[in-house]
Amino acid sequence: MKLGQIAVNVENVERAVEFYREVLGLPLLFETNGLAFFQCDDTRLLLSRPESEEFDHPSSVLYFQVDDLNVEVSRMKAAGAMFLDEPHQVGTMGNIEIWMAFFKDTEGNTHALMSEIKI
Repeated sequence: MKLGQIAVNVENVERAVEFYREVLGLPLLFETNGLAFFQCDDTRLLLSRPESEEFDHPSSVLYFQVDDLNVEVSRMKAAGAMFLDEPHQVGTMGNIEIWMAFFKDTEGNTHALMSEIKI
């Protein structure tokens, strides 16, 4: 089974669209009725205001996999992203090091860039 779509709660859809398109660099598929859809490899990412109080809570942490963590962190910082930490190793799986750097989007959601490096 593969993941088809992830929804992220936002307070301001326009502001969030700019961040996800311009800073994170995801392609915007379309916007309709306060919803914005992005392509993130094989998964769609939906940005929207919560439909009801039941769904009004911080989003899950999204881990965006990148080939070169340092290059992407530098690019995103130059575009205005606020990182919570610098790229750091979080673990090793066999002959693979796992590196991450966490950032906040414009809506206060915490996400991360991650990279897996063969050693």
